[in-house]
Amino acid sequence: MDLYGPLLEKALFPAFEAARGRPTVPLLRYLQGTERWSRDQLVDLQIGFLRRLMRHAYHHTTHYRELLDDRGMRPEDFDSLAALEQLPLLDRDTVRLTLNARTTAVPPFPVIQKSTSGTTGQPVVVKYNAESRYWRDATRWRGYGWGGYRIGMRTMHYWGAGPPSDSWVKRKKIALDRMIKRDLYVDCTPRGDQALLEAVDQLRRFRPQVIVAYSAGAAALATFVNARGLRDWDDIPVLTGAERLWPHDRDEIVRAFGPAFETYGSREVMMMASECEAHDGMHTSMETMIVELLVREPDGRVRAAKPGETGEVVVTDLHNLACPMVRYVTGDLAVAHGAKRCSCGRGLDKIGPIEGRVTETMRDGHGNPVNGLVFNILFGVMSHVALKFQVIQRLDGSVVMKIVPNGGDQLPEKEARAIHDFAQKYLPKTRFEIQYVDDIPLTAAGKRKVVVVEKPAA
Repeated sequence: MDLYGPLLEKALFPAFEAARGRPTVPLLRYLQGTERWSRDQLVDLQIGFLRRLMRHAYHHTTHYRELLDDRGMRPEDFDSLAALEQLPLLDRDTVRLTLNARTTAVPPFPVIQKSTSGTTGQPVVVKYNAESRYWRDATRWRGYGWGGYRIGMRTMHYWGAGPPSDSWVKRKKIALDRMIKRDLYVDCTPRGDQALLEAVDQLRRFRPQVIVAYSAGAAALATFVNARGLRDWDDIPVLTGAERLWPHDRDEIVRAFGPAFETYGSREVMMMASECEAHDGMHTSMETMIVELLVREPDGRVRAAKPGETGEVVVTDLHNLACPMVRYVTGDLAVAHGAKRCSCGRGLDKIGPIEGRVTETMRDGHGNPVNGLVFNILFGVMSHVALKFQVIQRLDGSVVMKIVPNGGDQLPEKEARAIHDFAQKYLPKTRFEIQYVDDIPLTAAGKRKVVVVEKPAA
């Protein structure tokens, strides 16, 4: 019998969170109740949170006070979600340029700051307050719960691994935290046969009750397991993220491990949507954010995507009062759903599938596939020294990383060496160089591709 799991879920984890002043468990229980509300009730809740957000933003941030004044608006005008349509979209360039102007002058102040390279290869800094963090944590646990993941389960995280911390104390603290929570982290970036076989060996020894993985990583491991007939375990739910879960990859995962559940999130706002047991799209986190799917018309107008239509994902974090992000354009695309209630009984809106988050696959010097997302992981911790980057694999297999330094002509020696070491680890036997440039132009579609794999001419 597994006695430690229920003890961790019912007693140790709640006590630990409460001791640190985090209302994660009460918020999780609240969300497990509101998810069954009617859509009208959930929209009313969103409007209340939106009005509070805009009131705080108007009175305590320069950016939103000027923005509303320019449009002749006041916080009390946000008495419906339609009022948001009067505000401009917040693109990544505006996010960077307005960071200080969007940061509140009074409490709640930011307590967390993150940087993300995103799909465009240009880092964005996000700051948020403690309340937003608590809602994010509770939303993640709820979304994972729809896939059968409960606090206390032995969990294998088949995820990307960034550079280890320079601090011995911090490394030991992370190791202890993972041991207590029964989390095993396995680097999913190497995709050679030996790396995949080692991942299977770790799975067999650890005996996870759930797997959390990059979509492409889980698919690669599942294909390896199926092709060699390695499965000798009962069903293990697999929660995927970071990339779209393609139907054929889902089939491989189901055969190799068990039921697959897709999730969608970002470092800017964390969990945005999760798949339930109905496997018919993903429920959005209506209590914590407003998710819009928008279509840009040729004449410049912007409208909501119709059911079955693909639109740009635009999100408003309802609980980030410290540095509001209203109508933030994530750079992703998703398919819209209608307002019909899901067969699971939840009243939360649905979106999906998600499109536009798949990075190209590279090859190391041995010919093994390597997921390009590995460089997103690296630049997530190096945004303070690099403004933009792009990784290009040439036809001859060599790799060039173009970097626009954040001040100066090149990166500091420490960061440059870390990039070379990173590349040597994940692209062994591959000729690698850093090339410093003044800018990295966008594609005709207005995107900056993080990873470019050159293909032979047809």
